[in-house]
Amino acid sequence: MKTIKKISIISFLTLGSLTVSAQQVPMYTHYMYNTLVINPAYAGSRDALTVTGLYRTQWVGFSGAPVIQTLTAHAPLKNQHLGLGFSVVNDKIGATNSTSVVVDFAYKMQLTAKSKLALGISGGMNLFQAQLSSLNLDQQTDPTFQNNINNRVIPNFGFGAYYSRERFYAGISAPSLLQNNYSIVTNADGSTLIGKEQRTYYLIAGTVIKISDNLAFKPTTLIKVTAGAPIQADLTASFIIVKKLTLGIMYRSGDAAGALIGFDITNQFHLGYSYDWSYGLKTSVYNQGSHELMLRYDFIYGSKKQIHSPRYF
Repeated sequence: MKTIKKISIISFLTLGSLTVSAQQVPMYTHYMYNTLVINPAYAGSRDALTVTGLYRTQWVGFSGAPVIQTLTAHAPLKNQHLGLGFSVVNDKIGATNSTSVVVDFAYKMQLTAKSKLALGISGGMNLFQAQLSSLNLDQQTDPTFQNNINNRVIPNFGFGAYYSRERFYAGISAPSLLQNNYSIVTNADGSTLIGKEQRTYYLIAGTVIKISDNLAFKPTTLIKVTAGAPIQADLTASFIIVKKLTLGIMYRSGDAAGALIGFDITNQFHLGYSYDWSYGLKTSVYNQGSHELMLRYDFIYGSKKQIHSPRYF
């Protein structure tokens, strides 16, 4: 019975990009370090060529669970008002695999001596594949699973706004505005199933509160809004110790709780790890939680002899 139940859940997960209720957009515990993936206005905000790599393996021990890799790079251009970014995201869930390549462009405005507002746009392509016929089903004649989706190239574009100060940021974005169709299946009774992307809006915010010379409190949040699905909020509370070590806890509404640890190996190189457990899902009894590893490096321009430290966002 457990095997049958696992297969049923895997089938549900596999349709993550074809249904509204399943996971459709990747989730990250290190969202505060992976901002470019969800908000193009973040491009160039660190005044350096910043390269970030992230690897997430979700629901360890559960067959077909999501595995996500992201690689982002962004930097300001010679014109101090412009920023350029590039990101690659690979998201594998069961028999489906989605790889997106996106270019981001941001225009930054100096509002006051200490605050900036950036507006950003992005454009890119998503390569989607779903080997649905490879699944073991209770009903092999289910028309939803009869046809594979091979190398479906889907364009998309997005927008974002990002406000920042040295110790505070807030942003709003919709990185995928187009709601593209993946497939159309006509059932025996004449009904039609349309698998399509769902537009998601993101709200982000964070601040740093100085407690002492060697201790600071850093709360951050990420809120996701998608039509037909509950609003989901990530809440993270971190402490920065001696401007090097970061320790934090996180909560994702209706889904998970976990912990983060990060360390600035140098002023330019940051290493982070997190673990979260999906207490709110039935799948939690079949897995050992989710792990995430993050690396970020700031390349200093030749014209700059040093980089501002610490860099909170």
